[in-house]
This record gives sequence, C-alpha cells and structure tokens, in this order.
Amino acid sequence: PIQGECHMKILAADDDSTSRLLLEAILSKWRYEVIACQDGNEAWETLQKPDAPSLAILDWMMPGLSGTDICQLSSQRPGIRHPYIILLTALGRTEDIVIGLEAGASDYLTKPFHSEELRARVEVGKRVVELQNDLANRIVQLEDALDHIKRLQGILPICMHCHKIRDDQESWRRLEEYIQAHSEAQFSHSLCPECLEKFYPGDDEPSN
Repeated sequence: PIQGECHMKILAADDDSTSRLLLEAILSKWRYEVIACQDGNEAWETLQKPDAPSLAILDWMMPGLSGTDICQLSSQRPGIRHPYIILLTALGRTEDIVIGLEAGASDYLTKPFHSEELRARVEVGKRVVELQNDLANRIVQLEDALDHIKRLQGILPICMHCHKIRDDQESWRRLEEYIQAHSEAQFSHSLCPECLEKFYPGDDEPSN
C-alpha cells in the first residue's frame, strides 16, 4: 500500500460525474493530488500548463476531445517529457485496446475498474514518470557539461610574451581568469623549480 505523503499530481478526466468523483476519492485516499476535469477540452488545456500533472487518467469517450485525441496531441508535442496516460474505457475488445495504445496511451483500464488494479497501474505509471524525470535531469546535466567543454575548445589567441588570452569581447585577460570564467577549475599559486631558482636563487622557498 501507498504510505506517507505523495505530492504527485494526477489528472482525472471523465464526463460521468459518478466515475469522476469515484476516481478522485480513491486517488485522494492514496495521497495523490487530483485535478479533476469533466471533458476532453478542459483536460487538454490542463495538460498544456507549465505545472501540468505528469500522469493522467482519461476517459475514452468525452465531450470535446476524446481520450484518444488527447493521446495523439500529447505524443505530437516536442520534447522528451510527455504525460503518462492511462486510458479508461468500457471497450474491452482487443482491437479497441490496440487502437488506444497506438494513439499514444501508455496503459489502459476497462470499466468498471477494480481499485487494486487501478492502484497497480498508477504505481507503474508513477515509476515510469520518475524514471523519465531522472533521465531528463541527467540530459540537462550532460548538456551543461558539454557546453563547458565547447567553451574551451578551438583556437585561442594568446600573447606570446605575457600569455594573456583574447576573449570573445576582444579583451585581453590573464590565462587563469579566462579558464576560471569558462570552466569550474580553480587555481592555487605556487612556484615551479625553475622559477624558484630564477627568482629566489639559493633559497629553498621564497622569504616573506
């Protein structure tokens, strides 16, 4: 059983008020945050918001957009994050289920549904959403890392005498300043043996 706080939002869309209220009551009991919609147009509008639920339970037959219409629209949107959609349907034939899955549904549930089956399918969806979010975050981290690498690639104009680097704004900057601005590297200053001998001859280390 689901325990503790669960702040994941689930959209429940069904034009039948009895089914919708039942869904809302069951999901709320399991500590999900439920956003209820009474037709397909309202459901699709909700799914396009920046803080849209990551999981949706949609009735197949609804006024306005149907559940399969929303599945198709959602799958056509750019990006890697799409809601996990469970299609709720009274159509139990194999060919109907295939139509729903081919439209873009992630899973299906036939009416009248059993609460334990609903919970199992919602739990699967929750795990998939968490994996998708983790993947999306890792992609962002990878893109940031690649961006850092690209900023240090290419030919750098460097002064042959003072070793300053000319940046993109045509300003000459010290080498360490440029590297620190374009990477996460940090510097600690010291003396190499050659400079120690050149500037502090006869000393093991410079005097204060």
